[in-house]
Amino acid sequence: MKRIVIKVGSNVLTRKDGTLDVTRMSALVDQVAQLRREGLEVILVSSGAVASGRSEMKLSSCHLDTTSQRQLFSAVGQAKLINRYYELFRDHGIAVGQVLTMKENFGTRRHYLNQKNCMTVMLEHGVIPIVNENDTISVTELMFTDNDELSGLIASMMDADVLIILSNIDGIFDGPPSDATSHVIREIEQSVDLTAYIQTSKSSFGRGGMLTKTNIARKVADEGIEVIIANGKRDDILLNLLHNTDTLCTRFIPNSKPISGVKKWIAHSDGFAKGDITINDNALEVLRGAKAVSILPVGIIDVTGEFDKDDIIRIMDAAGNQIGVGKANCTSVQVKMAMGKHAGRPVVHYDYLYME
Repeated sequence: MKRIVIKVGSNVLTRKDGTLDVTRMSALVDQVAQLRREGLEVILVSSGAVASGRSEMKLSSCHLDTTSQRQLFSAVGQAKLINRYYELFRDHGIAVGQVLTMKENFGTRRHYLNQKNCMTVMLEHGVIPIVNENDTISVTELMFTDNDELSGLIASMMDADVLIILSNIDGIFDGPPSDATSHVIREIEQSVDLTAYIQTSKSSFGRGGMLTKTNIARKVADEGIEVIIANGKRDDILLNLLHNTDTLCTRFIPNSKPISGVKKWIAHSDGFAKGDITINDNALEVLRGAKAVSILPVGIIDVTGEFDKDDIIRIMDAAGNQIGVGKANCTSVQVKMAMGKHAGRPVVHYDYLYME
């Protein structure tokens, strides 16, 4: 059975006045229900709680700061949003379950696997998980960039075949989307540089932008998962994406060699890193080679931060660029004592190393 993760952005579910677009929401639910009837497993990562709460509260107390407003709108709106999804899917005889999560929940392997088990059980019993960040208690510094980042983590964690990111534009353009001469880039291979094409402006109601979407899509595609960025405001977009190869969108071609579940977790864990190790050019060349190798003390030239065994650490090159993430096989004190020496166990074993 094919498993897909669908991320629905704020700009898809929100009208120009900032209120929830229930008509669009209903149309998307109809499409998801059809996909379910065709035998697909679906996980829905949905924005819209803040917009839903904003329209419900019609807030006049402008004395609240941004964080307090977000918490208030989210607390009220999340209940309204999930209830709306419940009613819409109930008309199709489909049960849904709410999964509220935070970035910290992905920081340890134990919590990561606990979330995976929860959603696996839901899917096994025919329940569609509807996932959103718990904005009511998320700490600003540790929040996801937006639900694009969350959807990438969910797709990776749940071993999805496809991640569909629905925004309010048709994909990634080869110029400004407002320019009539710009065209959607239909397919993106892993080696293509998109720096010149990406618009850094953020969406009207979400926290992210096309740069975030592209970075997430790149990483998820590298893990062997197809990623599609498309316009969620187009009629029957989900059905067309999966049934019609000519549908306007941007597809990121997945890596033909999928990586392990542990490496997928590590790939998305750099935000939880407790420290850095810097390797020399010789070690970097070996790591970039065709042979699978671990990071040994002899190739390490610097250590920053304090970390324990099994903590996540960043791998840096001599120029200060991050080149990977890994799980430490020893403490920072032990690494400092051993670095530059030929003897000693691997500092990061290959099985727990993700190279970018």
